Amino acid sequence: MSTAFDHPVYNYKVVRQFAIMTVVWGIVGMSLGVLIAAQLAWPALNFDTPWFSFGRLRPLHTNAVIFAFGGSALFSTSYYIVQRTCQTRLFSDTLASFTFWGWNLVIVLAVITLPMGLTSTKEYAELEWPIDILIAIVWVAYCVNFIGTIMNRKEPHIYVANWFFAGFMIMIAILHIGNNLAIPVTLTKSYSIYAGTVDAMVQWWYGHNAVGFFLTAGFLGIMYYFVPKQAERPVYSYRLSIVHFWALISLYVWAGAHHLHYSALPDWAQTAGMVMSLVLLAPSWGGMINGMMTLSGAWHKLRTDPILRFLVVSLSFYGMSTFEGPMMSIKTVNALSHNTDWTIGHVHSGALGWVAMVTIGAMYHLIPIMFGRKQGEMYSTKLINTHFWLATIGTVLYIAALWVNGIMQGLMWRAVNADGTLTYSFIESVEASHPGYVVRTIGGALFLIGMFIMAYNVYRTVSDSKKAVAAAQA
Repeated sequence: MSTAFDHPVYNYKVVRQFAIMTVVWGIVGMSLGVLIAAQLAWPALNFDTPWFSFGRLRPLHTNAVIFAFGGSALFSTSYYIVQRTCQTRLFSDTLASFTFWGWNLVIVLAVITLPMGLTSTKEYAELEWPIDILIAIVWVAYCVNFIGTIMNRKEPHIYVANWFFAGFMIMIAILHIGNNLAIPVTLTKSYSIYAGTVDAMVQWWYGHNAVGFFLTAGFLGIMYYFVPKQAERPVYSYRLSIVHFWALISLYVWAGAHHLHYSALPDWAQTAGMVMSLVLLAPSWGGMINGMMTLSGAWHKLRTDPILRFLVVSLSFYGMSTFEGPMMSIKTVNALSHNTDWTIGHVHSGALGWVAMVTIGAMYHLIPIMFGRKQGEMYSTKLINTHFWLATIGTVLYIAALWVNGIMQGLMWRAVNADGTLTYSFIESVEASHPGYVVRTIGGALFLIGMFIMAYNVYRTVSDSKKAVAAAQA
């Protein structure tokens, strides 16, 4: 059924659906994050209930923020960008609708199964085999719809954002299917076909490239479209954007072994993962600089445009986290950082600072267009500005607290007395970490409050748009 907001050529319905669910799942996933952060500061908040325990809610949090929030953002923006830049409608409206309902069914099944303790135990791939099969079917439908749209394009040139989206889609399909190959035992239990060290290597080939392709390449597609559009400037260097793409996708796949330093993985494989991680710094910073330099001649807009501020600050965090990651992959640094809160701080400088902030900026740009308004014309610019400061301060508090915690933990764990005994027990490092956990919870809560403000702003924008249409038709 068509509405007043439907575009005469493009399929905006599925873009609207995924855009709204981006905000909804963002609140759900981040609320879970604040709860489990608070549980580390005040363990009584698990209420002595297995369904609310940290061990069950933590994978639900990661799945909700990565695949529900981040995934919905990628579906929404990629479907929007590919139509606009190829000047043609989506290859199949039916496939578009299937991907929306199928993806949200996956998320609902995750919400049901993970608190029940039904898990494969693979990080970022915890869902059991029937859900994995559903994910694969939905994802292949997504790839077919996106690439089919590119093949039907009216514009001969394939814009660089579409290269990043296509690369991320194809690689995620390979990663998901490869890592989740398993032997089912019952409807809710399976065992990986891999064993021991091989299982660990395949898991972190998947785990790090879920970061590299889902949370980096896909969101770089968002950046390469929305930063130039919001700044009203061309991409600084189109040649650099192509070099960025090919360098990123050819290098990222080799870096996963850095998660297995000082493990049973052969030393040569650990070293190879470290070297490739260091090499990866070059294309990452090339992309960050390209995005930043796109603002040449438009920096003054940051004073009055909080949407552009979200996008630019996200690039700053992208640059910072893609510098920090290679540094943490160096074995001597990793000896201090591994298994500490420093790692969680690093993850969230990318997740909150880069992924969430570029998503929020893109949604503020996109949602008004989807409901018949001008680009970025939300109900309240002041609320966007308030959201920006809550998100920025919240992210800085979060990552600073965990940097301090992580370095302190690493130093305490390896401190030894003159006779070779450990200076501190593990529980002493846990007690010393408490203030950092409190600050982390406050930072996460500030970010979550910003998401609630965004939800209100989106609600008012949509409802006011519908009222304006109804009044015009009366």
